[in-house]
Amino acid sequence: MAKFSPNASCPCGSKLKYKKCCAIYHKGAWASNALALMKSRYSAYVFGNADYIIQTTHRDNSDYTSDTTEWKASILEFSHQTNFLNLEIIEFIDGPSEAFVTFEADLSSGLLKEKSRFLKTDGRWLYADGIFL
Repeated sequence: MAKFSPNASCPCGSKLKYKKCCAIYHKGAWASNALALMKSRYSAYVFGNADYIIQTTHRDNSDYTSDTTEWKASILEFSHQTNFLNLEIIEFIDGPSEAFVTFEADLSSGLLKEKSRFLKTDGRWLYADGIFL
């Protein structure tokens, strides 16, 4: 995981210090809603926190595998080869067990626009899948 000052602005764009924002989730707290989860996953990619990405991915996701070695290597490769420049939330549709977050992530490789779907499983929000827009 990349070194990052806990007092620096959180990469998710909240304008809060990292230690008061996504760090809480990266250290084990559950996200209260799908938007908080999506933003904390973005920050996890920034820092190369592959374990968090894996832990917050729903089992029905096409990338999900119980053999995490190759999956983790793939996440780390993407994180280390990408500069994460900006995150903009376009839309958040909250629901009791399914929610959607549409976002644009400005990456060194180009603009990524996705409508992500999240499912609440056993009281915990998880990333299910997404559609590139």
